Amino acid sequence: MNVVLIDGKTTFNSVSQIFNSNVLNDLICEMIEFSERKRTSLLNFFNLFIKDIGSANTNERYDVKGIIMLLQSLVVSTVETIDSSPYLSFPKLSDKKDLLITFVERLYSLWRSKHRFLIRDDEITEDLSKRVFKQLLFQNNNEQLKLLIRNTYRQILINISNFRMKILRQTHSGAQAGFMIDKVVPLKEAVPSNGNILYDLNVVWSIIFDPPAIFYTRSNKRRGIFKVVNRPVLSKIKIKNKEDWFLFPVMVGSKMIFVVVYKDYLSLGAGLANLFEFVDLAVVKSKKPDGVYFLGIEKSFFDEDDDYNGIVYRENDGTYVGLVGDDPSVDYFGYMKKMILTIHNLLIIDENRLPIHGSLARIRLKNGKEANVMLVGDSGAGKSETLDAFERLKEDVSEVDILIDDMGSLAIDGDRVVAYGTETGAFVRLDDLEPGYAYSAMDRSIFMNPNEINARVIVPYSNYKDIILPTKVDYFLYANNYEKPINDSIAFFKSSDEALKVFSEGARMAKGTTSETGLTYSYFANPFGAIQKKEKHTKIAEKFMQTMLKGKTKIGMIKTQLGINGFEKEGPLLAAKSLLHMIDKEE
Repeated sequence: MNVVLIDGKTTFNSVSQIFNSNVLNDLICEMIEFSERKRTSLLNFFNLFIKDIGSANTNERYDVKGIIMLLQSLVVSTVETIDSSPYLSFPKLSDKKDLLITFVERLYSLWRSKHRFLIRDDEITEDLSKRVFKQLLFQNNNEQLKLLIRNTYRQILINISNFRMKILRQTHSGAQAGFMIDKVVPLKEAVPSNGNILYDLNVVWSIIFDPPAIFYTRSNKRRGIFKVVNRPVLSKIKIKNKEDWFLFPVMVGSKMIFVVVYKDYLSLGAGLANLFEFVDLAVVKSKKPDGVYFLGIEKSFFDEDDDYNGIVYRENDGTYVGLVGDDPSVDYFGYMKKMILTIHNLLIIDENRLPIHGSLARIRLKNGKEANVMLVGDSGAGKSETLDAFERLKEDVSEVDILIDDMGSLAIDGDRVVAYGTETGAFVRLDDLEPGYAYSAMDRSIFMNPNEINARVIVPYSNYKDIILPTKVDYFLYANNYEKPINDSIAFFKSSDEALKVFSEGARMAKGTTSETGLTYSYFANPFGAIQKKEKHTKIAEKFMQTMLKGKTKIGMIKTQLGINGFEKEGPLLAAKSLLHMIDKEE
């Protein structure tokens, strides 16, 4: 039990709500089973409550209800009072206070280690004031839950140890995030082929966070590429226990994608709030989704053993359907983000446009000069790190507006190439950022595995209206993270063939963001749709390269050195300085 779902319609005002909950019973059973496996010191406490040593069931082997009743008694009475009471038959604990404190502290820590979500089924309304009122009421319920749990925990400790706490830490003890859900009845023309199953699910129309939101997922790497199959699959998908699935409708650029998430992966679903624009339910009712993504499908559904790692199907009406299985190895936000972007990119290729795995920034200097720079490269190439390095060049830089963080698309507008974004936030690697950078927006951030290699943070940085505006591209640069520059960090290509060779090769030094290691190659640095439709993508890329060379967009390479040991900070800074100099010398 790593995920706890809490009824968001409940008003939390009584300790009995804690002690009568199945969650508390399950937490204590989990602690007992862990203590038995690891032979921890807490076995000395649990052994006081043994009922049937031979039973395989934890609730039958131990008097778990008795432990809960003890905790409930400790809310109002001291250990000494309980021990001396002729009406209570608990084991004597006055001489075991340290052990009892250890149990209470670890129980509270175990609760706080869970992914805790408040779920409120509440009809969405078009009246804005009524909608806000519902959201505030929902938020207030979580505040009540937080206070109830925290105060109960403190009162129990006081009654065990009989001392006043000198330091009170306002730890997060309620839900980390709350989802407001409703059912949707769509117009007939809005339902994709065989897609009726989607509208039986709970649709998320609002998310409320208690920041900073920190989630510890079971994996922190993504592996492989997603297979694409040109056949329908929606009619074969059967959802059991529909209340355990949640539909998040998001806009990815101009594409509406329904993201359907099993409850065990709700931390990944919550991350969507900082990365994409959520769709109003009025639009969900009236518009057919361009793509659908199911995360947490039973592994037995897949034909091949490894397909649960990610596969995309194409329905007869052109809707793309992505599937990822239920397995601890896919419990990583990269599987959420990259599958959604793969579906987006396949749709873009179908429109004869060019999907780009890269960042686009408008860089303004204090002298008034500016340029829109697109950096292209796979995960860990140094795109975000180079743009972040401009923070250290404030004397010459007026501002850096991130228009596209990781994935976008190109279109041809007359004789110019313009770019469109997909995300309103960034899923960035903590390891390579400037110290303190991510924490400057801690009250808005979602942290994923901050204690591990490839720790990530999801930070909102833009608004939807800005990212879907067409933006001219002045510089189109491939991010090379594995070579040192000879003279300058930037060099330009003279022909489309020269440019296509470098971009198509997609070389980079892996930085631990996937299962790859060493120098790797990925077609067009884009394993998210481009490689799956390589033949068509190549023709589109040739046309765009030629258009850029004939027009006003300069194509080249920028060496970030992010993959070279010892240059993780200095390399992106040198690249940023080269960009600054390049923009400054333009007439």
